Amino acid sequence: MVSVLGLLEAKESAAREVIERLCDEADRILAELVEAEGSLERLVIARETVAEVLNGPAVAAKEAAVKDVDEAPAGVMVVPRRREGLSVRVLPEEYQRVMAVVGARDGVRARDLTVALGREAVPAKIECVRSMAKRLVARGWAVEETPGVFTPAAGSRGPAAAG
Repeated sequence: MVSVLGLLEAKESAAREVIERLCDEADRILAELVEAEGSLERLVIARETVAEVLNGPAVAAKEAAVKDVDEAPAGVMVVPRRREGLSVRVLPEEYQRVMAVVGARDGVRARDLTVALGREAVPAKIECVRSMAKRLVARGWAVEETPGVFTPAAGSRGPAAAG
């Protein structure tokens, strides 16, 4: 006769395996996303460089200014690299919300950040928010000095911050 506890332990083990498999898949997809973003960034730089060489720096600068507004495909949130004089207001609205929460605390974990954004604290939503926070880290808007704890980068606190 099989015990109820034994059945529950077997189901728990199976659920853990599913979670581990899905986490591995999410990590793989995130790595592919980072690679694709890097490739896109290199292509944009190459196009801008060629435009500058062919048309001169004035035309390339004008094209770059227009590109920031018009070039993003519909539905894609473009997170620019942080640089001197750039305000968090250039970030897509959802990333501005993430930065507002990160800036209001002394380090925040993805789960707490998810809840603060008004989302349900389920693994899929937490991973989505973690991915956003890591993208902000990769682009220089936030830092992750302690693994899993996000803080704003120096000079990027608040919606009016520049730097």
